[in-house]
Amino acid sequence: MAIHDRQGSSDTNRAEQQDRAETASAENPARAAGKTGQHRTPFGAAGLDARLWPLRRQLWLTRIGLLSEQILRAFWPAASVLFLSLAAVMIGVADFLPIEAFWAGSVALGLSLLAAIIWGLRNLRWPSWQRTQDHLDKTLKGRPIAALLDDQAIGRGDAASSELWRLHQARMAKRAQAANAPAPNLRLAAADPFGIRFMALTLFLVALLFGSILHVGNLRQMAPGTQQAQIGPTWEGWLEPPHYTGLPVLYLADQPGSRLNVAAGSTVTLRFYGEIGDLTLAETVSGRTDALPSAADPEQRFEVTQSGVIEIQGPGGHSWQVTLLPDTPPQVSVAAEPEASVDGSMEMPFTGQDDYGIERGQVTIDLDLLALERSHGLAADPDPRAPIVLDLPLPLTGDRREFTEVLTDNFAQHPWANMPMVYTFMVEDAAGQTGQSAGFGAPLATRRFFDPMAAAIIEQRRDLLWTRANAPRITQILRTLTHRPKDLFRDSGDYLRLRAILRRLETYVTQAGADGLQEPQQEEIAAALWDLAIELEEGDIGDALERMRRAQDRLSQAMRDGASEQEIAELMQELREATQDYLRQLQRQADAEAEDLDPGERAENTLELSQDDLQAMMDRIQELMEQGRMAEAEQALREFQQMMENMQVTQGQPGQGNSPGDQAMQGLAETLREQQGLSDQAFRDLQEQFNPNAQSGESSQNEGRNGGQGRGQSHEPGQSPDGQSAEGQEGEGGQGAPQSGQQQSLADRQQQLRDELQRQQDGLPFGSSPEGQDTREALDRAGRAMENAEDALRQGDMAEALDRQSEAMEALRDGMRSLGEAMAQQESAPGNQGQNSQQSRSESTDPLGRGNRGASQGGTIGDEQAYRRAWDLLEDIRRRSGDQNRSESERNYLQRLLDRF
Repeated sequence: MAIHDRQGSSDTNRAEQQDRAETASAENPARAAGKTGQHRTPFGAAGLDARLWPLRRQLWLTRIGLLSEQILRAFWPAASVLFLSLAAVMIGVADFLPIEAFWAGSVALGLSLLAAIIWGLRNLRWPSWQRTQDHLDKTLKGRPIAALLDDQAIGRGDAASSELWRLHQARMAKRAQAANAPAPNLRLAAADPFGIRFMALTLFLVALLFGSILHVGNLRQMAPGTQQAQIGPTWEGWLEPPHYTGLPVLYLADQPGSRLNVAAGSTVTLRFYGEIGDLTLAETVSGRTDALPSAADPEQRFEVTQSGVIEIQGPGGHSWQVTLLPDTPPQVSVAAEPEASVDGSMEMPFTGQDDYGIERGQVTIDLDLLALERSHGLAADPDPRAPIVLDLPLPLTGDRREFTEVLTDNFAQHPWANMPMVYTFMVEDAAGQTGQSAGFGAPLATRRFFDPMAAAIIEQRRDLLWTRANAPRITQILRTLTHRPKDLFRDSGDYLRLRAILRRLETYVTQAGADGLQEPQQEEIAAALWDLAIELEEGDIGDALERMRRAQDRLSQAMRDGASEQEIAELMQELREATQDYLRQLQRQADAEAEDLDPGERAENTLELSQDDLQAMMDRIQELMEQGRMAEAEQALREFQQMMENMQVTQGQPGQGNSPGDQAMQGLAETLREQQGLSDQAFRDLQEQFNPNAQSGESSQNEGRNGGQGRGQSHEPGQSPDGQSAEGQEGEGGQGAPQSGQQQSLADRQQQLRDELQRQQDGLPFGSSPEGQDTREALDRAGRAMENAEDALRQGDMAEALDRQSEAMEALRDGMRSLGEAMAQQESAPGNQGQNSQQSRSESTDPLGRGNRGASQGGTIGDEQAYRRAWDLLEDIRRRSGDQNRSESERNYLQRLLDRF
């Protein structure tokens, strides 16, 4: 290491001596030429030995690298000072400094920059060729450049020595050819241990990103004499509207016109520069009459309260005619009458509007005594009760200048439930102005009770909350309700609860005496009556027939009471669900009693109805209600109730397809056919999108939705395979079932088909078997695919709808396959051999009584292998019928096979 240091020192001294020699050569070229002897220096490389001319490129790059090191080490302080100066200017420091501080900082930075430049020039050294050669030679093994410049000192006259020297020179020249210019050393850690250069560069980059080069122009204002020039008469001003208006602040100097439209409450700020009195203000928009400031004050501030004139008088002044835009009070109105939602909450839409937006609002709901029928328990004077006050819901996002929202709240347990009320809406804007709607008369809509006993108890609860003075009267009415409970109460527990409530109420009335019932006791009895009414209205009934009767009674009562369409639709859905439960219970009962019945025994006068027939009857009832024909709907409901009470589900003869599995299979097959029809129609609509010149339902490659020119088959609802209506003949009076399937959109028909699939899924048998679980999973997939297809149809994406409909059909086929396997498993079960013993014997023997080789050993039917083979054949026919490459006649033949089987 010591040797290396001495060598480096020697090289450095040698390089310095060479630099001085080159300097002397430049001063006396003739003398230098005499010393260099026969070696000639190429042009542009003064001081470069001719023997190193092949290495000129590497030497030039090395020299440039050394020069960059020298420049960086000499001028990094000057660059740091320059970056700091530019950063201060671009950030705008001059705008916040006094003129004296600005000039002091400028002088300090200027002197620092000058000193740094002088120091850099003094320390800058131009790298010589000798230093360049040594720097490049250090990077090579064996110092070949130095060897090339050496001369043979011993044995010049010896031929062998000369040859050896020549070979040595050739080897060194070859090694020198592999030289590469070393990278310059640009590290300044030793010269700048505190990292001042990095701090200056960081400040410059921050100013470059967040500052502006335009601040350089502001430096002209700091020039001598500039401030004096700015003292002359000039002005600036701002017009600031109220914050709640959302309007921008206006710079008055940028408003050259003579008219201004100003929002009420805007603030005007003016500043005058120059000699006091050169500029004055004259305005009539503030309405100020006392304690007026001087018109020549350097700063003026006032609020615009009326229309008028703003004038700046003096050199460079301006005048505006101001028109005040008044802030109008907000308005609110009722959009529709209140309605009770499905859960009993009241929904009442209202509309609000204001020129700048509504901030808050309230609604006051008070009892309308004039519109109330004061009879029975309401005949007495009511106890004092404060009106209902609710905050109005306002849009959380969006524009509040004009909107429509829905007031929602649940008043089911309020003493004024379903009584006539007066609704008064009030809104307020940010300026404190209020607007109020006229009193709107409407009932306090909430849930209603249709069970007669529940409705009677709710009425007594209402009378008790109306006034505590009704307590004695309510005890008498409740006692009459409990006189003969057998005819009124379906559950003895409800009767006992009512008796307990009655005893507590009688105790409170006796203890209160002349003072009357206390408020806590009133609330306790009211809460107990509410819970009892809810139990009577919605209590869980194990008997499906009783639940169905209750649903029918509630629907009939709702029609008589004039309930809303939403309430009737809810009760109709409850009746549908109760009917389905009742039919499932009858089916289970029929399955349990099937062993004791003679298969050939049948009632002579038996009316056979399927689930589709029952659904059609309920649809007819709902249609009559929607048309407002309540009398006919109630009569149809009574007939339906009598028919359901007399209904008996029979097992049916073997092979007739009356079992639950057969009915489910038929329903799924019908659903699959309708889904296929929807898919066909969606495909044709997709074709029509690419052929707009075709007629409706036809294209150049399409036969039309219903077979075009009389060919093909219709898949639309209400059409049989032969194209005729399948809705049935018109009934008496000339009214037939409405043909609405063709008038509905594809999305609506897809939704109805999905609802029908859900209904069929709810009534599926074989729920606990593995095959039954597979069936339900497949139908779940079909339902999700139908839902996705419906969304695609509503968005107009026919291609996506076709894909989803294909998935739905495939899932339906999987479900039908699993259902068929479940039916085959049930038929082959040992517990079912007794039910079909006669058929089993006929299948297990031939007509002569001999054993049938094709029958199973247990004498059961339903060869699973044969069933799978039949299903595979059916799938192959479906696949071939959808192959567009086959001929039209072949596809029509395959389609007729599918329609038949």
